[in-house]
Amino acid sequence: MRFQRSLAFVFPRIRNKFQSQASRYFSSQLESEQRSSFGIAFDIDGVILRGRDPIGGSPQAMRRLYGDSGNLNVPFLFLTNGGGVPESKRANELSEQLGVKILPSQVLQGHSPFKSLSERYENQLIIAAGKGEPAVVMSEYGFKKVVSLDEYASLFENIDPLSEYKKWTPNQVLDRSVHPMNTVPRYDVSSEAVKAVFVVSDPVDWGRDIQVLCDVLRCGGLPGQENGHQPPLYFASDDLEYKAAFPTNRLGMGAFRIALEGVFNRVHHNPLEHVSFGKPNPVVFKNAEAMLRQLQPSYHSDSSKESGDSGLQSFKTLYMIGDNPSVDIKGARQAGHPWFSILTRTGVFQGKHNHAEFPADLVVDTVEEAVDYILGRECVS
Repeated sequence: MRFQRSLAFVFPRIRNKFQSQASRYFSSQLESEQRSSFGIAFDIDGVILRGRDPIGGSPQAMRRLYGDSGNLNVPFLFLTNGGGVPESKRANELSEQLGVKILPSQVLQGHSPFKSLSERYENQLIIAAGKGEPAVVMSEYGFKKVVSLDEYASLFENIDPLSEYKKWTPNQVLDRSVHPMNTVPRYDVSSEAVKAVFVVSDPVDWGRDIQVLCDVLRCGGLPGQENGHQPPLYFASDDLEYKAAFPTNRLGMGAFRIALEGVFNRVHHNPLEHVSFGKPNPVVFKNAEAMLRQLQPSYHSDSSKESGDSGLQSFKTLYMIGDNPSVDIKGARQAGHPWFSILTRTGVFQGKHNHAEFPADLVVDTVEEAVDYILGRECVS
């Protein structure tokens, strides 16, 4: 089941955390006195990075959005379905990888909309699944009773019948010295029903995770009990494939969702219910547009005052630069004006011509070429 209506209220609450910080930064940093009439949203994997390495001249492309003194000239952000770490940490990583200052408010990840659900589940037990630091992410969003799926599974003896064969588990997944906050629950999860499950990032151990999630979801939130009502299940994205360091595409969260759904529907009398966030949902692009407007400097034009929008002018053009036609390009096309889609050949898409089903407004080889086109089209030197 796909659910979009709840996404509409996501962004206003996400942006508040960084809004004042971003406005001050961009107000002081922008060299031009006028607002930019355009903004840019960059996908990350397959466009900016492959694995952890910059590709397609991305560091050079990013620097072109800044002035000679390091002041930002063009509002931009990263719009990715990836995640697994807090936005602040991802911003620091990108800053180091690209050699420019990136703010947390410039990073919109697949799980960023989960923050809007924090009040609903604030004091209820939830599971956070996926690689990285999923429980830390959800804790920073305001969830107070969150446990990672790694830790949750470790608290139920024999829940994973293959655990004895996974020699890497004790050292890499359950190392309490590395993530003590993430791995030591402050409450008894063995007798409390899980109220919701959030797949924050790509799961690592598919076999175990499918087993544990089926136990939780078909037993009313407490493994080992009789069949009960399924707790809500949320996915940060629904990407079937994405581009990583390996030469060919890798399976993404959408593939895991298909696998979980296939198994669950065979072992339970009711079909799996779930909510998927992330691109290509048009609401994600509306949220990105709203954030880009917040990233503009605090300049009030006469027209904006008359319209009563507190000086937040609309963009003439917003550029989405992505590598996945069914995610980045499809999403920008569905969002409509003012989005302009640019497809690169450095990631999922590597075709000679435009994509047949989801054609972009422009196809280029690299992100550097895309930025060069944008600045030329917008008459920015």
